[in-house]
Amino acid sequence: MDASYLLISLLNGLSVGLLLFMLASGLTLIFSMMGVLNFAHASFYMLGAYVAFSITQGLGFWWGLALAPPLVGALGAAFERHALRRMHRHGHVPELLITFGLSYLVLEVVQLLWGRQALDFRPPASLQGPLFTIVESAAGLGAAWGEPPAICRAAAQAVCTQFPAFRAFGMAVAVAMLVAVWLLLTRTRTGLVIQASLTHPEAVEALGHNVPRVFMWVFGGGSALAALAGVIGGALRVTEPSMAQAVGAVVFAVIVIGGMGSLAGAFVASVGLGLIDSFAVGSDRSLADLYALLGLKVGPATFGYAVWSVKMSQVAAILPYLLLVLVLVFRPKGLFGTREG
Repeated sequence: MDASYLLISLLNGLSVGLLLFMLASGLTLIFSMMGVLNFAHASFYMLGAYVAFSITQGLGFWWGLALAPPLVGALGAAFERHALRRMHRHGHVPELLITFGLSYLVLEVVQLLWGRQALDFRPPASLQGPLFTIVESAAGLGAAWGEPPAICRAAAQAVCTQFPAFRAFGMAVAVAMLVAVWLLLTRTRTGLVIQASLTHPEAVEALGHNVPRVFMWVFGGGSALAALAGVIGGALRVTEPSMAQAVGAVVFAVIVIGGMGSLAGAFVASVGLGLIDSFAVGSDRSLADLYALLGLKVGPATFGYAVWSVKMSQVAAILPYLLLVLVLVFRPKGLFGTREG
């Protein structure tokens, strides 16, 4: 396993994990504040990508990045105010059902307005191309900023791997969002009101704060964070109607593994799953190699040749859910959670 593969897999895993965290953080805030598992959260992620695409067509990418999250956040706040709040007094099941129904409604609206085909949503010209190139040659491991150096164009002289500039930009946005959310919750009066509304809502109301309005803005803020992830994810990957379904199950795995309502747990779980996915997808190792690495004395007769020879890349898609099952079996509250389920 060469050094360039390890380094690029690490960077790709971090970028995937940070994108997952942008999506999971909003859902974590909503659950920790309101106790609502929002099944439509991934739909706000998709809606953010589509709204940003439409804005980009007329005003450019940067306006799409700036305007799409607050617009989608306003839609989320309106949904909480006029629909979800009415279900709250009836218990968790109606809340789950109405968000589940909203996810299908958003999907149909997206297909009606933008069609069923993938959109040509691209990063801005300034962020297209590589940020740097990792060069592995006989002289060792090095890096070159921008376009690949001349040695990369000479056959068999070096192994060159490019890291896209927009992927690095997405990582920077995720880190900035993490710092901003942490500062908001721990260093501002608004953050104190939000945290107090979670634990002592009656006392907060007695001090003159409107707790339902706080919940509405938290739901809207969580939706805006999902939309921000959608803008980055839509331009980085693909913007299509199935993009919500592709990440919906994984983001729920993230918050359960990290711990229900724990922002730190969501961060650790997101980065961990991103790294697992990156290394597994790029690996040509089989389960036989894993057994040998662990020192297990088993052979094809133990599990069957088909299981024995399966590659890690073939099972990469199920690894998050395998980890989810293990966490639920051995630590049901999650890595950093305080709630049981």
